[in-house]
Amino acid sequence: MARPVVVRVGEGAGTSRAWIEPAVELAKRGRLDYLCLECLAERTVAFAQLARLTNPKAGYDPYLDRRMRLLLQPCRENRTRILTSAGAANPVAGGERVLQIARDLNVRGLRVAVVTGDDVLPMLHDDLTIAETGKPLSDLAGQIVSANAYLGAEPMVAALAQGAQVVIAGRVADPSLALAALRHAFGWKADDWNRLAAGILVGHLTECGPQVTGGYFADPGRKDVPDLFNIGAPIAECHADGTAILTKLDGTGGQVTPATCTEQLLYEVHDPGSYLTPDVTADFSQVRFTGEKPDRVRASGAVGRPQPETFKVTVGYRDGYIGETQLSYGGAGCVSRGRLAADVLRKRVDLMQLEALETRVDLLGINSLYGDALAPPAEPREVRVRLAVHTRSREEAELVAGLADGLTLGGPYGGGGPSVSVREVIAVCSVFLPRASVHPSITMLEA
Repeated sequence: MARPVVVRVGEGAGTSRAWIEPAVELAKRGRLDYLCLECLAERTVAFAQLARLTNPKAGYDPYLDRRMRLLLQPCRENRTRILTSAGAANPVAGGERVLQIARDLNVRGLRVAVVTGDDVLPMLHDDLTIAETGKPLSDLAGQIVSANAYLGAEPMVAALAQGAQVVIAGRVADPSLALAALRHAFGWKADDWNRLAAGILVGHLTECGPQVTGGYFADPGRKDVPDLFNIGAPIAECHADGTAILTKLDGTGGQVTPATCTEQLLYEVHDPGSYLTPDVTADFSQVRFTGEKPDRVRASGAVGRPQPETFKVTVGYRDGYIGETQLSYGGAGCVSRGRLAADVLRKRVDLMQLEALETRVDLLGINSLYGDALAPPAEPREVRVRLAVHTRSREEAELVAGLADGLTLGGPYGGGGPSVSVREVIAVCSVFLPRASVHPSITMLEA
């Protein structure tokens, strides 16, 4: 089979709630071979598992419907294949939903591959060590609700080889989506470490969607980025030798420069010389970015070594509840009144004798990020007081949530706009499992 000279890979998500319009633009006029949709954060799967406990047909990404209704037809017309982690905790139900949407849209003959095997909850045992603390997993106080291994590209490569036009997975490593596309397109072997590292570089640069096209980079007056409201999603023009050009669609906002690429390169990478992924250990220390034209940056220089002997597993567990309440003060003396209100709230919590795990009282815009280390340059015209208490029980969290209402009568003058919330805390930690104990599999569905 003849291999392509250039493969165009676009990233249309980066998070579950990413704006969908940039992905639609990519699907319609990006001339893509592959469209990746990375939809999972660390806690997303745990929340999805809770949803699945309530409804066995739930647990996939809640925005899957809207995305697929807007993307399936243009991707089919342009022969663009979709790879996504939107299956979350229930990729089988997600795949079936994609098929139903295809039928609704009269998209016939669509082959959907469902990748499973990342759910390793039955394989956990108390002797596993929590990576963040070094303590045994049995030390967790709350009920474990999920355990998902970060799968690599291998099962997605196999799915593409079987003719899948949509590959829907659960927890896979973010950059492995793009790597799977490139491995299939160029025929890269599973032990071609330098090319795998180059593919992981492409995947890492694009995995957060518009971050590499100027989002999260923008800083007015220092790093100005045009038309963020219309920011374009990234496209990687990839070559078989592993080099790639990062770009975006003409007529979209944002920018692609060596600086935006450099910031994204370092984003969430613990060691640029040894970036651990399930596919390869990538060395980014010699990566170079060369601006060739406006919004076109060549990326090269990644090298690779064999992948780790283990899979990283994110464990989600119940960790109590947070009761939160807020109230605003405005006008002259608002900071002083806000501080008095904060003091009242703190002492009211003490009087309640809660079994609080953590208590925070902040003046938003004054000390919620840096404490009192940075004084405001001038008296602000408004301030919002926030109380948040982490408790073991919902009942105590609900008591905390109602405290601001009392401030409207018994606190300093001028308070208004109270808001309350009570939410369950799903915390996460990491463990590692031997590769031999994780078994990905593929199920093919067809509309």
